[in-house]
Amino acid sequence: MASSTSLLFSVFTFFSFLFLASSSKDNTPATITIPLTSTFTNKPSTEPLLFLQHLAISSLSRAHQLKHGKASPLTQISLFPHSYGGHSIPLSFGTPPQKLSFLVDTGSQVVWAPCTTHYTCTNCSFSDPKKVPIFNPKLSSSYKILGCRNPKCSLGCPRCNGNSKNCSHACPQYGLQYGTGSASGFFLLENLNFPGKTIHKFLVGCTTSAAHEPTSDALAGFGRTMYSLPMQMGVKKFAYCLNSHDYDDTRNSSKLILDYSDGETKGLSYAPFLKNPPDYPFYYYLGVKDMKIGNKLLRIPGKYLTPGSDSRGGVMIDSGFAYGYMTLPVFKIVTNELKKQMSKYRRSLELEAQTGVTPCYNFTGHKSIKIPDLIYQFTGGANMVVPGMNYFLLFPEASLGCFPVTTDSPTNNLEFTPGPSIILGNYQQVDHYVEFDLKNERLGFRQQTC
Repeated sequence: MASSTSLLFSVFTFFSFLFLASSSKDNTPATITIPLTSTFTNKPSTEPLLFLQHLAISSLSRAHQLKHGKASPLTQISLFPHSYGGHSIPLSFGTPPQKLSFLVDTGSQVVWAPCTTHYTCTNCSFSDPKKVPIFNPKLSSSYKILGCRNPKCSLGCPRCNGNSKNCSHACPQYGLQYGTGSASGFFLLENLNFPGKTIHKFLVGCTTSAAHEPTSDALAGFGRTMYSLPMQMGVKKFAYCLNSHDYDDTRNSSKLILDYSDGETKGLSYAPFLKNPPDYPFYYYLGVKDMKIGNKLLRIPGKYLTPGSDSRGGVMIDSGFAYGYMTLPVFKIVTNELKKQMSKYRRSLELEAQTGVTPCYNFTGHKSIKIPDLIYQFTGGANMVVPGMNYFLLFPEASLGCFPVTTDSPTNNLEFTPGPSIILGNYQQVDHYVEFDLKNERLGFRQQTC
């Protein structure tokens, strides 16, 4: 996410004082299961060149958002999961409930939705902002605008005189800065409704205007903060199992599980969540010892695998980034070994030059293709094995394939860039049951058909 550039965004420091939303206790289910649907609209197999060009641009934007989104918690927000192959869930807010589609993003930290029929979006990728699905608070009997005297608004009431307890002004509006885009609005306290459970006074952003936004969907932040969706709901863990390699909307949906139980899920291996560096308090950093391509240990320098006090380095897992990112020194180590193990295939230098994605291969004449596994070795001894099909982008109809992981520009003079050095995207998580164990601060996973 983009770096903070203005004191305008100091308004968001009040989120450090958020309380968990209250919830009804009648007939509370132990788990809540929600359909999780791929939202990517382009099919990679049809036009490889156009898809890869789009991928290169959107992936660089996503990487910039995640790596440079530091400082105040809400000076930035990930608004691009749709561009990278995201997944959405239906959520219902208000009384009576209004259902909208929300993109799930573990790299973001707040829940918000367009909320006015006068919603405007300047230079956005969709044609008509007036047709964007919205949450309309005027149709709900349970919404309340967050007041400036509410403890959740630490800025207080700048429009009031003195310390009057009778001030009724709303908490100041928010302004979100992310990459080249922005969004603004105000916060509501509203009911979030599930079968058998209602979360009262759930904090949700009501976005009234935006710029350079590539999707019309609302956003559900699942980041490591008390104002994300799972934290506000008070769940002890959440999990998903992704089943789509090509982000084709015709595929069956996966499931997102919100779990209140204390029991341990059977058959999982675990990787610990690390303490977050100061500039990135809401990401999920994983303890990684090293990586392998096939049977070859890569010996990645430790400074890239563990976040430092200067907020450089570390491995984060992200649901909103399809293919992932590696800082340039790590990218070179990985791709150099990959090239050695795939040397029998012909490189497609033309496709690499046209798209900026590398390495790419032309598999014409090969009846079968063998791509080595990518293996993450976690502290504690667990290994996550990512099959070649889950990190290599193939275009069978054109007999082409590329390594789609994003890296820094070769002209970047920084040997060690700010932010995570490795981002494990959702493409690498396909056909894995992935559990974010919030109570025990660890990631659980197992391979299975989703």
